[in-house]
Amino acid sequence: MRVVTLLPSATEIVYALGVEPVGVSHECDHPPAAREKPSVNRSRVDPTASSGEINEQVAAAEESGGVYAIDRETLAELDPDLIVTQGVCDVCAVDHVIVAEAVEELGLDADVLTLDVHSLDDLFESIHRVGAAVGRDDRAADLVADLRDRVAAVETTAARAETTPRVAVLDWLDPVMVGGHWVPEMVRKAGGTYGMEEAGAHSRPREWEEVVDYDPEVLVAAPCGFDVAQTRENLADLTERPGFDDLTAVRDGRAYVMDGHHYVNRSGPRLVDTLEFLAALCHPDLFETPPKDAAVKLGTVRA
Repeated sequence: MRVVTLLPSATEIVYALGVEPVGVSHECDHPPAAREKPSVNRSRVDPTASSGEINEQVAAAEESGGVYAIDRETLAELDPDLIVTQGVCDVCAVDHVIVAEAVEELGLDADVLTLDVHSLDDLFESIHRVGAAVGRDDRAADLVADLRDRVAAVETTAARAETTPRVAVLDWLDPVMVGGHWVPEMVRKAGGTYGMEEAGAHSRPREWEEVVDYDPEVLVAAPCGFDVAQTRENLADLTERPGFDDLTAVRDGRAYVMDGHHYVNRSGPRLVDTLEFLAALCHPDLFETPPKDAAVKLGTVRA
């Protein structure tokens, strides 16, 4: 079966199921083999710009045809049987409506599978759906069972904690946005309190004063699409805000930078890795320290 995946999480899922896609999105970079596949879309936003500049570029792109465009010539050449896309966020990846229009215009005989993940259960259901679509039901069942076991292990260990610290995860810095979708659920499973957003809700801009009033005891900066290095380049968008140094998380040395690109904001199998990392930030006495390429103390990268 010829499969095209148009978002990084879907690419990770199909590889985990033992299927090698024939085409991917421009952001698909894990596993490393995905980087060698033809890109079927392009972005109208410069991913290396500052967080404020990217926000302006996104707004401009949305007014002039959208953030992403399908490379119709490449898609036609690949002639896929299945295209996996998403309906969660039209800023994060190609929207399913754009994909459906391209398939119709090109006259392709391809099924379009749309993933819409807002929780861990949605992720597990998506893995089953992809497994069924590519004929790997048994492998999907095994993968989900393993992921569920790891989630249960985190919950069991976190239940031993004596505290449930207030946590804020920021998935954008300028403007400030508080992580939604699966993030509130994962923080709570990791043994933290997440009081700034409801589980499953969309991430949205917030006034900085709301963060200051909430006064998180654990603060995680994990901008969507940014790894640790790129977040470091944009850290002043956060650290120079009034009251930042007075936050409990900052005073106690519990402010962190996490790789939002590969972990927090990518709804693939590695969301369970992210859960384990968040548990370690909430309860470092109960969980292993995350690898440095995934999460580090903000003080170690602050300019």
